[in-house]
Amino acid sequence: MLNIKTFHVNPLDENCYVVSDETKQCVIIDCGAYTADEQNEIIGYIKSEGLTPVSLLATHGHLDHNFGIDAMHKAFGLKLQLHRGDERLVRELKQQAESLFGMKIDFVPQLGAFLNNGDDIHFGNHSLKTIAVPGHTMGGVAFYCEEENVLFSGDTLFRLSIGRTDLPGGSMFMIINSLRYLCQLPDEVKVYTGHGPSTTIGYELAHNPYLDR
Repeated sequence: MLNIKTFHVNPLDENCYVVSDETKQCVIIDCGAYTADEQNEIIGYIKSEGLTPVSLLATHGHLDHNFGIDAMHKAFGLKLQLHRGDERLVRELKQQAESLFGMKIDFVPQLGAFLNNGDDIHFGNHSLKTIAVPGHTMGGVAFYCEEENVLFSGDTLFRLSIGRTDLPGGSMFMIINSLRYLCQLPDEVKVYTGHGPSTTIGYELAHNPYLDR
């Protein structure tokens, strides 16, 4: 059974997830922790629970989902894994920080293996399947645990909304196609979003105006 710990971080109220199981192995998804206190809270939780992080994952390359990746690299030796379509975005985090947020960061992202559609990320007795969902960014992905009916959607699908497509690399046509694919998942799949509350595929099919297309 999965244990999913949510951290609400940074000025954009982004959701970072630490996902573990009974083996105490875990993955960190979308570590947008900006302040030292936010980063230390995540590190402290992992250590206090006796967890062993095996992967640092990003659903996409926007800065608000990756503020904390350097802290996770220093604490646990993890290099970021994301889709190659967002390689440029994550390599240009400094430019993103200045142009989009008026902030400064002082680290160079450490990148590991790139993720492809269909790749399985294994930890403990579970795995997450990588699903390519371009549209919010060119290299957006979601992570799906079929066994537990859980999806981490990043900024592709929100409760009653979807991710914006007006930033570089965004495409309304592509995100709608991605949403159509995600909505083929079972209704009971619980969706952990990049911002805001969790939802289910069934609830979004019934109520999300963007899915009525």
